[in-house]
Amino acid sequence: MSITREIAEYLQKGKAKDVRRLVQQALEDGVPPQTILDDGLLAGLMVIGEKFQRDEVFVPEVLMASRAMNVGLTILEDQLHSGGEQPLGRVVLGTVHGDWHDIGKHLVAMMLRSVGFEVTDIGYDADADMFIDTAEEIHADIICMSALLTTTMPAMQEVIREMEERGVRGKYIVMIGGAPVNRIFAQEITADIYTPDAVTCAQAARKAVLAKRGNHEISEPVGEDARGKDTEKTGLPAGFDTL
Repeated sequence: MSITREIAEYLQKGKAKDVRRLVQQALEDGVPPQTILDDGLLAGLMVIGEKFQRDEVFVPEVLMASRAMNVGLTILEDQLHSGGEQPLGRVVLGTVHGDWHDIGKHLVAMMLRSVGFEVTDIGYDADADMFIDTAEEIHADIICMSALLTTTMPAMQEVIREMEERGVRGKYIVMIGGAPVNRIFAQEITADIYTPDAVTCAQAARKAVLAKRGNHEISEPVGEDARGKDTEKTGLPAGFDTL
């Protein structure tokens, strides 16, 4: 078994210490950092994501795998940056204006980073200007919004309207999630993607960015709930209200 395959296997088991040891060993053996990331860490996390969608693993297993992933990423970070590796894309992530729920976003941010994104978390109670100004400043690919209250869901539409007024709507992929949010609401406000949990958020974001760049790796329609279930029935609480 190759060392990258071992990394993927241990990551799926949530064995952070073994992932750390094998990533360090792979670097010492001359395996390129990007290969370790793609064939080891990301490959293992994608398997966990697929199993999660099929209800073969649940929240604790996803968290353990994510933490093992972050251990490996911490080791690779300097080498990837020194080698000039670019992030898959840039994401502005925040909870919309009037909503102070913040905890679940941390898992979303972690999952997005684990698949190669650079994430700027603007926190909670973020208004339209904060989302858009930050996206413009960092040259973001995705604006990712969370709402945990039905009363704050309209703030998502306000962000999209402000983007249209500024003439920048076409520049960004708009993703939304949260306990009261669903696919119908996403369609009503013309958001590009709705996802029910952190795992599918990261997977959909990766596919969307690659699709926008014309990469034919994409195998599923962007914006679909990969689980094919109502949000209320998913293993994680709906949208960004995880943890």
